[in-house]
Amino acid sequence: MVIIDDSAFMRKAIQIMVESDPGIQVVGMARDGQEGVEMVRNLKPDCITLDLEMPRMNGLEALDIIMRETPTPTLVVSSISTEGAEVTLEALDRGAMDYIPKTQSFVAIDIIKIKEELLRKIKSIVAHAPTKRKAFMEAIQRRQNRAEALKNNSDDERIIPIKPSLLNKNYQVLAIGVSTGGPPVVQHILENLPGDFPVGVMVAQHMPAVFTKPFAERLDRLSALNVKEAEHGEALEKGTVLIGKGGQHMVAFRKGTSVVLDMNQRPEGLLYYPSADLMFSSLTSVYGGHTLGVILTGMGRDGLQGLREANKANGTIIAQNEETCVVYGMPKAVVDDGIADIVASAEHIPNIITRLVE
Repeated sequence: MVIIDDSAFMRKAIQIMVESDPGIQVVGMARDGQEGVEMVRNLKPDCITLDLEMPRMNGLEALDIIMRETPTPTLVVSSISTEGAEVTLEALDRGAMDYIPKTQSFVAIDIIKIKEELLRKIKSIVAHAPTKRKAFMEAIQRRQNRAEALKNNSDDERIIPIKPSLLNKNYQVLAIGVSTGGPPVVQHILENLPGDFPVGVMVAQHMPAVFTKPFAERLDRLSALNVKEAEHGEALEKGTVLIGKGGQHMVAFRKGTSVVLDMNQRPEGLLYYPSADLMFSSLTSVYGGHTLGVILTGMGRDGLQGLREANKANGTIIAQNEETCVVYGMPKAVVDDGIADIVASAEHIPNIITRLVE
């Protein structure tokens, strides 16, 4: 792998952490984006860690060149701040696959936890490399010509036939569970849903608490729908997308004639906050077979148990296909369990959703 960072301390810290695993070798360390681009051209590494704030050529500029010339799995090293969240989200939209928070933890007592997360993410994105090139190129194509991508979705009915039994089910909610590689896919879906979308939408995206509000604000600017970070006690309304706040679970329950949210940290000890499992389960308890669940790219199996409940209640489940996933973990668990009603590419999912709920 190649490390691109203007801080000599950070370069050495990352090198020590990743090379503690005998299966990972650092073949180059660059001091800025320009040097990093040349290093990637020459060394063609399996993976890159990329700082975003650097002299001469910043991380976003370097990422654009790398993704255009030699698409390579890239892990952004990002500061935990509102500004850091915004530029990280932009990097993910430009082709980065995941990020690792840059905090004082790199020099503090919980450096072991950071090391474990760093190693886990590097291994995951490298292990899925055979499926990455198509995912990279589709993401790049969407950015270069979003209108054409939407136009191409008009062929969905021929490409992805939908069983008649899945139509006219009077869907009352759309729930999306997603993790690694998810922000660009969620953005693509919400950009391509109509402004008069007739049901409420909930999204459980695994990301830090400081990231979810900037993520919601970014999506609100790009989508015809009203997108916001979810708040405790607010009602789920049609045409509104609620993004689960990082660090909290987001569950729905019926209160009179409304469906409202309970934001909490119960149960403790779960790997992901917000939990897609808890979101899917709570929505199924409210809407039953009128639930439309979508499981997208991500590590692990979060969402599987909640979607099993949706399946038993006769809800409908869409899973992103392997070819367009950054990490085929969460959708794979659902597909392998035999409960996915539709398996489709990231490009086709928005049109399929629209056809189901229209």
